[in-house]
Amino acid sequence: MQLQLDNVSKSYADGRTNVRAVHNVSVQVTKGEFVAVQGPSGCGKSTLLLIAGALLKPDSGQVQINGQDPYALNPDARAEFRAGKIGFVFQQFHLVPYLSVLDNVLAPALGVAGSASDVRDRGLCLIERFGLLDRILHVPSKLSTGERQRVAMARALLNEPQIILADEPTGNLDHQNADALRGYPAGSATGGGGVLLVTHDDRAVARATRVVHL
Repeated sequence: MQLQLDNVSKSYADGRTNVRAVHNVSVQVTKGEFVAVQGPSGCGKSTLLLIAGALLKPDSGQVQINGQDPYALNPDARAEFRAGKIGFVFQQFHLVPYLSVLDNVLAPALGVAGSASDVRDRGLCLIERFGLLDRILHVPSKLSTGERQRVAMARALLNEPQIILADEPTGNLDHQNADALRGYPAGSATGGGGVLLVTHDDRAVARATRVVHL
């Protein structure tokens, strides 16, 4: 597995001016790596993750995952590519408000072929691992902020992605649960994937194999 960003740039229109969010950034994540990204607020860390996750096309530069440019695919093919290759933990969770914990975790399987029983078993194992079995039928509004974040992490891991992209995944958790999340991506990377993590958490950075500063 390899994620390669080569000289990617992205600007946003803000009235009469352009805000340069990312400018000529190159990052590589190879099999088994846990790469942490740090930098001040507003330096483009979240934009970089969206670009890496095939969710936001850069103005210039190239993105490759296992040698394939996801932005060269049509929208449907790109969505299928994301579902099978990438697990994303969003800073704002983006859970479906009317679905239970179980159904939120299982939702990514809709875009990937596979046995329904195997998918459900993986989902239940992840829910148990993140200490959510007693919340399995709750909707997000009935969960604490930390519980929602754990649901988001379990959902990202459901399809056993080759690359995990995580935006501040420990920012809203107590110390015990934050430690559980910090350990899980590192273990996943060792198993064959790679992790690109945006974080301000020094303890998460301490687990990284490499740190990128923006």
